[in-house]
Amino acid sequence: MKFRAVIYVVAAAALLVGCGRIRNPFNRGSGEVERTSEPVAAATPTPAPEAAPVPEPSPTPAPVVDKDARVIVLCYHRFEEKPKDGLAISPTDFEAQLQGLKDAGITVVGMADFLAWRRGEKSIPARSAVISIDDGYVSGYDVAWPILKKFGYPFTMFVYTKYIGVGGKSITWEQLEAMRDAGVDIGSHTVSHQDLRARKGKSEPEYQAWLANELKGSKDLIEQRLGIRITTLAYPFGLSNEEVRKAGMDAGYEVLFSVNGMKVAHGTPAGAVGRYAIESTKPEVFRLATNFGSAGEGAATAAVSVAAASMITQPMEGETVTDPRPLISANLATFGEIDPATVEMRVSGIGVVAAQYDPASRTVSYRPTQKLMSTACSVIVSAKAAGKKVQARWTFQVSPPAQL
Repeated sequence: MKFRAVIYVVAAAALLVGCGRIRNPFNRGSGEVERTSEPVAAATPTPAPEAAPVPEPSPTPAPVVDKDARVIVLCYHRFEEKPKDGLAISPTDFEAQLQGLKDAGITVVGMADFLAWRRGEKSIPARSAVISIDDGYVSGYDVAWPILKKFGYPFTMFVYTKYIGVGGKSITWEQLEAMRDAGVDIGSHTVSHQDLRARKGKSEPEYQAWLANELKGSKDLIEQRLGIRITTLAYPFGLSNEEVRKAGMDAGYEVLFSVNGMKVAHGTPAGAVGRYAIESTKPEVFRLATNFGSAGEGAATAAVSVAAASMITQPMEGETVTDPRPLISANLATFGEIDPATVEMRVSGIGVVAAQYDPASRTVSYRPTQKLMSTACSVIVSAKAAGKKVQARWTFQVSPPAQL
C-alpha cells in the first residue's frame, strides 16, 4: 500500500509539471517559492518614421505683359556742334530731345527689355522708347554717350564692321569694348553698309553669298571680337525686301529694323520693325514720334513731308519690285484714331483706288487690277483723325516696267 501511494504522488507531480507549475511534493514546508512560467510576449517592431510629404513646387505664374503698350524706336547717326547735313544733330538738340522724352512721360527701355516684351517674358510701360545710334561714328562714344549717361538712358549702337577702327570719325574696337562693359547694347549694321537688295553686277550665286556675308558675316565678326551675342540688325538706309527680310531671320537675328517710323506694337513683324530717323533738318519727325495721342494739328501738317518715316508700307519707300501688280499697303497707326469711312488711297497713273481698310490691323491695302506702267509709282493715303485730314505718301520703283 505504501508503494502504491508513492506512485500516486509521483504521477501527480508529473501532471503538475505538465501544467507549467513546479512544486517539490516532498518538501512543502521548506519555504520554497512556487515558480510559474509566464509566456514571453513577442517584441513589437518600432515603426519607421514616415517621410514628410514633399510639397509640389508651385507653378511660376506667367508674367503679366501689357500687349497694348507701344514703343517708338529713335534712330540717330552723328552728333556735331554745327551739323552740315541731316544725319547729324547738335549735342544741345540731342539733350533737349532726351529731356523731351522725360517731360512727356515716355520711358526709355533697353533693347533687352524691348525684346523680352516682344517674347512675352516681361511687361514694359505703355509708352516706351528705344534709342539707337547707327553706323559707328566716334561721336556716339564721346558726345552722345555722356549725355545719355546724364539721363541714365540705355541705348543700342548699330555698327557696320568695315567702318570700325579705320580712323577719322569711326569708332574703334576698344571703344566698343568699353561701351560693352558699361552695358551698352550693340547690334549689326552689316559689313559694308550697302543696299542689301543690290544685285547689279552679281550672278545669283554671287548675290546670295554676298548677302549671307553682309548679314551673318557681320554678326559673327562682332560676336567674336566682343564676346557677345548679336540679336538685332538695322538695314542700311532702312531698305529691304521680302528676300532680305527672310535672309536676315535665317541668319539668326531676332529683330530687324528699318527707318519707317511707326509706333511698334507687340505683334509688329520681326523683320520690319520701324524706327524714326531723327535729322537736324526735320525736327517735326521727333514731334511726330513722341505723339502717342490722336493725330493732331502738328501730325497732320508734318505727314506729307515725313511720310517715308511715319509708317510701315509695302512696298517700302524706295524699294524696287518686279511684280507689275504688287500688293500696296500701309499701316495707318501713326495717324491716330481715324474715321475708317474717310480712308482713301491714290496711286499715280490710276487715281483713287478701291482700297480695303482693316480696322483691326489698321492697314489699308490694294492690289492693282491693271499693270503699273511707270518705273516710279507714288502712293498717297489719307484719312480724317480728330476732325483733321492726315495724309502721307511714298514712292517705290517697278523694274522692269510693264510693256504696253
